Amino acid sequence: MSTTSAWRSASSIRVVLVAALAAAAFMAAYGVFSGDSSSSDTAAGESTAPSVDGSQAADPSAPDAAAASFTSASAGACVTWDIAPDGTVTGFEQTSCDKPHRFEISAREDLSAYPTSEFGRNAERPDITRQNALRDELCEAPTVSYLNGKWDPQGRYDIASILPPAASWEKGDRTLLCGLQTTDAAGVPQESTGKVAEVDQAVVAKPGECRKVDESQVVSTVPCTEPHQMETVSVINLAERFPDGYPSDEELDKHLSETCTQDAMDYLDGEENLYQSTLQPFWDALSRESWEGGSRSVNCSLIHVNRGFFSTVTGSAKDGRDGLMIDGAPPTEQPKRNPLRDPNEQGGGETPAAPTEDPAAAPAQ
Repeated sequence: MSTTSAWRSASSIRVVLVAALAAAAFMAAYGVFSGDSSSSDTAAGESTAPSVDGSQAADPSAPDAAAASFTSASAGACVTWDIAPDGTVTGFEQTSCDKPHRFEISAREDLSAYPTSEFGRNAERPDITRQNALRDELCEAPTVSYLNGKWDPQGRYDIASILPPAASWEKGDRTLLCGLQTTDAAGVPQESTGKVAEVDQAVVAKPGECRKVDESQVVSTVPCTEPHQMETVSVINLAERFPDGYPSDEELDKHLSETCTQDAMDYLDGEENLYQSTLQPFWDALSRESWEGGSRSVNCSLIHVNRGFFSTVTGSAKDGRDGLMIDGAPPTEQPKRNPLRDPNEQGGGETPAAPTEDPAAAPAQ
């Protein structure tokens, strides 16, 4: 796999199935393949769809106008629920966005304002295909407006929707909640803290995690004992170095090169250990579009390059040469050299001289 071929994060290309929330709601996660998709809490608090008027309520096929909604939560609120080990979902409730939650509401829509022939009193709840279409039609624009445009489609938050549970739908509830969520690789909504517009939206792995890039260019986290291409060294918050805005390419590359190299040496307790591992620092890129959308961080990782392609690594670099296999073989013996630094010092300052190929920054996600 080429280190220069364009690859995208797992979150940016995943297709998440719509899952029924038992006694709660239906979730429909947004993926970048559904197209381009963000305001204050009060500006988006009211539905953009007109309320049900008297003539619609009088239609025998229309939902009951007095049908109670399954939730009173509106734009700016957050909701959450519990997921048991067997997947059972319980406890759907509104909570503070400062606390762990699974969904931030960006808009509240009323499907009874749609043609009554589709969402009338006796209409069945929309299937997965129609739910996805409703999400795209009704949720993308108001969600981007709710966020004042500060949303990174390549980041960790997806635009999603929630429909009423079956019992509420049968009673005439046609509420549709639009909002944002972050999911795992299987599409299960995960807990997050804080409002999306106020947090770093970047998709990053934790230090010590290993990541595999498959033939479809999908990145996933795997145990380091399994074949992988990258071992995560650190998370670099670019806003700390560039608080005034997106830097020039030269400034960004210089900062990432210096920081990632130092982080790699610190991760392995010294430059000599990095040299002997035969691995080299590798940093993700962050595009201006992602920066303007709310992402600020990138990963620094360790990789091995063989003729311009990622090598497959098994084991963690933290375990030394004896704990690594590279393309099915132990790391090659490194040429002997004079020490580059005081052996009593930890970490390092000089860029390792051993790798013959320059580490390449990953294309922007």
